[in-house]
Amino acid sequence: MAFDVEILVKGAAFLGAGMAIGLGAIGAGIGEGYTAGLANRAISRQPDKAGDVLKSMLIGQALAESAAIFALVIAMLLVLMDFGTNIITAVALAGAGICMGFGALGPGIGAGFPAGRACEGISRQPAASSSLSNTMLIGSAICQTSAIYSMVVALMLMFFDYSSRALNPNAAALFAAGLSTGLAAIGSGIGEGLTAGGAMQTIARQPTSAGPATAGMLVGQAVAETPAIFGLLISLILLFRVYPPADTIITAAALVGAGLCMGLGGIGPGIGSGAAGEYAINWLGRNEEISGLLTRTMLVGQAVSQSTSIYAMVISLVLIFVI
Repeated sequence: MAFDVEILVKGAAFLGAGMAIGLGAIGAGIGEGYTAGLANRAISRQPDKAGDVLKSMLIGQALAESAAIFALVIAMLLVLMDFGTNIITAVALAGAGICMGFGALGPGIGAGFPAGRACEGISRQPAASSSLSNTMLIGSAICQTSAIYSMVVALMLMFFDYSSRALNPNAAALFAAGLSTGLAAIGSGIGEGLTAGGAMQTIARQPTSAGPATAGMLVGQAVAETPAIFGLLISLILLFRVYPPADTIITAAALVGAGLCMGLGGIGPGIGSGAAGEYAINWLGRNEEISGLLTRTMLVGQAVSQSTSIYAMVISLVLIFVI
C-alpha cells in the first residue's frame, strides 16, 4: 500500500509538471509572437530604425517570457524533487501545477501588448524611444505580478506539510487553492497588458504626455490587478483553513466550487478593466485637456467592471465558510 501511495505522489507530480509548463507556454508564446509581429510592421515603416525596434522587441519578449520561466521552474521542481508519501500531498502537487500553468497564461499574453506597441511607437516617434522603453519595462513588469502570485501559491502547495490534515475535505481545499489563483491571474495579466499598450500608443502619438500616460497606466493596472488579488485571498484562506474529517463529499465539492468560482469569476473583470484602461489612456494623448475627466470615467468604468468579481468572491466565501 505504501508503495502505491508513493507511485501516486510521483504520478501527481509528473502530471502537475506537465500542466505547469504546458499551459504556461501558451501565454508567453502568444505574447512574444504578437510583439514580433508589430516589430516587423514597425521596421517596414521605418527601416532605418530597425536596430532600436529589434532591441525593444527582444527586451519585450524577454519580459513576456518571464511567466513561462516561472512555470518551467515549478515543472522542474515537480519532476526532480521527492515529496511526502501520502495522498493529500499528491493532490497538492497536482494543484500546484494547475495553479502555475493557468497563472502564467494571462501575464504572458498581456506582456506582449506593451512590447509590441512600444516597437510601433519607436518607428513613429524615434525621439521618444527612451520614454517608450522605460514605460514598456514598467508596464510589462506589472503584468507579471499575477504570475508571481501563482508561483507563490504553487510553492506553498508543494513544500508546506499537509500530511496531518484529514484527506476529505482538505485535499479538495488544496486543489481549489490552485484553481483560484491560477485562473484569476488570466484576466488580470491580459487586462494589465491592454492598459500598458494604451499608454504606449499615447506616448507614441504625443511624447509630452508621457508623465500623465504613465500615471494613468499605473492606476489602471492597479484596478485590473484586483481580481488576481481576490483569487490570491481565496487561495490563502483555502490553504490555511483546516477542516475536520468529513463522511460525505459535500464539503469537498463546495470547496472546489469556491476555487472555480473565484478563479473563473476573475477572468472577465480583469480583461474588462484592462480594456477600459486602454481606451481611456489612449485618448488621453489626443485630448490632454480632459485627462482628469478621462481618468475619472476610467475609474468608474473599471469599478463597475469589478462588481462581478466581487460577486464571485462573496459566493466563494459562502461556499468556504457556510456550506
